[in-house]
Amino acid sequence: MASDLAAPWPPEARGALVALLGAGPPAIGVWEALDQAGLIVRLLPDWEHVRNRPQRNPVHRFTVDRHLVETAAGAAALTREVARPDLLLVGALLHDIGKGRPGDHSTAGAALARDLGARLGFPGGDVQVLETFVRHHLLLPETATRRDLDDPVTIETVTAAVSEVPGRGREILELLAALAVADGNATGPAAWGPWKARLVAELARRAAAALSGGNPQPPPALGADRLALVRHDGAAVRVTGSRITVAAPDRAGLLWRAAGVLALHRLAVRTAHTVSSPATGADTAVLDFTAVPEYGTPPDPAALEADLRRMLADRLDVADRLDRRARSVRIRPGAAVPPPRVMIVEDASDTATVVEVRAHDRPGLLWRIGQALGACGLHIRAAQVDTLGAEAVDVFYVVDGAGAPITDSAALSAVRERVLDALG
Repeated sequence: MASDLAAPWPPEARGALVALLGAGPPAIGVWEALDQAGLIVRLLPDWEHVRNRPQRNPVHRFTVDRHLVETAAGAAALTREVARPDLLLVGALLHDIGKGRPGDHSTAGAALARDLGARLGFPGGDVQVLETFVRHHLLLPETATRRDLDDPVTIETVTAAVSEVPGRGREILELLAALAVADGNATGPAAWGPWKARLVAELARRAAAALSGGNPQPPPALGADRLALVRHDGAAVRVTGSRITVAAPDRAGLLWRAAGVLALHRLAVRTAHTVSSPATGADTAVLDFTAVPEYGTPPDPAALEADLRRMLADRLDVADRLDRRARSVRIRPGAAVPPPRVMIVEDASDTATVVEVRAHDRPGLLWRIGQALGACGLHIRAAQVDTLGAEAVDVFYVVDGAGAPITDSAALSAVRERVLDALG
């Protein structure tokens, strides 16, 4: 590559860039050598804004520029899974190019990607794909971990976003799915793991089916294994890897109460759903949790079941034990802990009110938020929990006593204040 390339680049120069990125991890050292020689900034002037820039979020293990190169190197292993490997590699290199600019980095990066795509000599349609790709590079991981995949609005939101370029929605979706993997792995273990990978893959699968004209995904049916739990008297628990299923007599606040018991057993809840089926009967609820041990091995299912039974019989003071755990967690002196935020997410569901809570993670956080929502007379239909380092983003799909979303502005304000009070 020559440093005096005129825009737009000739196809041979663009092909050389793609070939370098497609080499995978060996390309990282070559890129850094070119960068140290000042060639990258001469070829791509916008690189100057991310060069050696530190990350704001501690879950990142690399500076912004190194993260971009690492992501592109990781994307090289996924090029066979997409129709346009060149757009995947270049998009991976540019996905965070907006960091360091004013405003949202995805929006700023999209404009830069549009200009850089034209500079690199991509045709107009491909430039639009790159722009959309960068604008929505967080769409799949954030939606998968912060929205209910069983809510039709979730899939509609994704398909609308990837269809911004007419006729290329399926292509953009598969590019975003591959980037989610490469970006997550390049960020670090706190940002990517098996549970998130499964959620993203399932979201992409459902969105692809919708783009192909498939029917909406029906609510999950109860399998024979979970129906067997319903036949137990009292509470029953089944632990299969990170999946925990609880069948218990239905009662107000059952989901967050059960989540509190899981927290006592040092399980970090990632997703929680109330699974309904006529086969369960009106007096029994089935809860599905995805939860992982905070450390070590999973707890004994028998011990979990025993504590659940004690909780249902009001013989277990979950709140007191969680408070003792929370007090034992020490915050590093001088560490800044931002105040919690509670938001009502509009247009995220037609059948529930979506409450998003961002707060410093601590034992039993889901319990405390659920308790506050229960005090407002709300029922939690589903919960999604995304933890990035020490910060948690908890999203709750809630309905009132009649099973309807809350629309009154005063009631919504009261919900926000009640949750904020519970977070202290």
